[in-house]
Amino acid sequence: MADVVTLAGSPSHPSRSAVILDHVRTQFEVSGFSTAAIQVRGLPAEALLLAQFDHPAIQQVIATIESARIVVIATPVYKAAYTGILKALLDVLPQRAFANKSVFPIATGGSPAHLLSIDYALKPVLSALGAEHILGGLYIQDSQIQYGDGTVQLEVGVETRLQETIQKLIAILRQPELASVSA
Repeated sequence: MADVVTLAGSPSHPSRSAVILDHVRTQFEVSGFSTAAIQVRGLPAEALLLAQFDHPAIQQVIATIESARIVVIATPVYKAAYTGILKALLDVLPQRAFANKSVFPIATGGSPAHLLSIDYALKPVLSALGAEHILGGLYIQDSQIQYGDGTVQLEVGVETRLQETIQKLIAILRQPELASVSA
């Protein structure tokens, strides 16, 4: 059972989204919380495309998400929305997969034109999956991320906003009665 699950929705490797999630997981681990990582691109394509709800890999993802108190989702923005591979996974999750969880959505994209993709594309589906506490999302432009050799450096303002949100999530983890409180 992990306190925090990260869900990487990028079909590419390496990806900015996955690097951001590695950075996020490290912050939680340093603070003493257990984490688990799900990379959608590593799941069997046939199970996703054919919506094989009973596939062992899909069942493992569901169990991992259900056991967590916090879910952090990161995706690149393609065509003003989250990736198709992430959509395929979200489609096979149970209707209340994110119930009683705090969910933090992150999106990466090439320009500020996709800034609202979290609010208009990702948050509605997270809500439909039962997420009652969806934190304000974080949109990061590709130019604000530098990574390589296992390190990531974010523009100062982005790093500050990310750390503020991580601290909010840590506070939720430290006070269990707040884990399912709506914002």
